[in-house]
Amino acid sequence: MLMGEFHHNIDEKNRLVIPSKFRTELGESFVVTRGLDGCLFAYSLVEWGKITEKLKLLPFTQANARKFTRFLLSGAIEAELDKSGRVGITSSLIEFAGITKECVIIGANDRIEIWSKEGWDKFMDENDDEFAQIAENLFATGDYNAL
Repeated sequence: MLMGEFHHNIDEKNRLVIPSKFRTELGESFVVTRGLDGCLFAYSLVEWGKITEKLKLLPFTQANARKFTRFLLSGAIEAELDKSGRVGITSSLIEFAGITKECVIIGANDRIEIWSKEGWDKFMDENDDEFAQIAENLFATGDYNAL
């Protein structure tokens, strides 16, 4: 399970240090793509395989299935760690996430999320009052499909 929060800066060559705690689970090569809520998602190749298998099951005749598949796959890159534990991220992904310098990298169970510092702070500020209510609703009903 990937968990934790780390702060790093992206350098002028669009390279970002992946925290050593996450490197083992992600592997030397992993996938980075557009995420939801304005961040980037990074998956190990095993987890990415699970995602793409689910995408294959979506009916291409449904507009939302096509839209989401395009969204997720068109920006995806296979990234490799260099000897310093850094990964290069494309300009289009950096722009999508609004990353300028400081990033917040969080573990989110089966993936890591890469946020701009400003985006992460905004997400936390806007949702701070809701976390207790969300937890109460999700765990009180036992309806984990609502997640």
